Amino acid sequence: MVTSASSRIARAALLAATLALVPACAGKTEGKDVAYVARDVESLYSEAQRRLDRGNTLQAAALFDEVERQHPYSPWARRAQLMSAFSYYIARDYNKAIQNAQRFLSIHPGNKDAPYAYYLIALSYYEQISDVNRDQKITEQAQTALREVNRRFPQTEYAADARLKLDLVADHLAGKEMEIGRHYERMGMWLAADMRFRNVVEKFDTTSHTPEALFRLTETSLALGIPQEAVKYAAVLGANYPGTEWYEKAFKLVEKHAAGVTAS
Repeated sequence: MVTSASSRIARAALLAATLALVPACAGKTEGKDVAYVARDVESLYSEAQRRLDRGNTLQAAALFDEVERQHPYSPWARRAQLMSAFSYYIARDYNKAIQNAQRFLSIHPGNKDAPYAYYLIALSYYEQISDVNRDQKITEQAQTALREVNRRFPQTEYAADARLKLDLVADHLAGKEMEIGRHYERMGMWLAADMRFRNVVEKFDTTSHTPEALFRLTETSLALGIPQEAVKYAAVLGANYPGTEWYEKAFKLVEKHAAGVTAS
């Protein structure tokens, strides 16, 4: 799920452009820590931008933070706040990116760049999504943040991208439910497995996992001694996913173990 380096760079340029600032490219931070010395706000901000343009993202973030610390009431401070979050995002320090973007929103909730800040938070969660074999807390946080972007700013390009990512997040969460359900099946824990597969059908019915979930529900219903339910799920499979391997398997199961049974 994590994006490639090229797409990260492209997104970085796009997001920076929305702030009407100089585009920045991703890169690894090298060199020693920035020496913080008092200086005027414009030169300090320019130095932070220069570091970002060169790919020294963590140094840039620290300098943007310094703009706010040294010149808290300057108009530059507000811009530096968000650019600091952006720099941390490019550096893949997602926790700090989220913290700084959230702080920006708490201080400037009605700012014209608020949609970008919400989107940056969502991206920072989204790019931490791991494989389905691991805990899905981050995936759920990404889903919540993406929904917030879509709810608050439905007509923006951020919302359009959020909607695309929400489909992928739903598929990921459904995949996790399937993985757990199949594990319960292997253990003979049929009721627990049934509940997981129901979650997929009820909460993630538009994902790629739905056909298999319906087949698994046919299996678990038979194992639980509810053939009428098995026939029902097989029928739903046939109506919505005819010709799939999952329907073929479900049909054979019902023919073998529930012949003549009417769906509940």
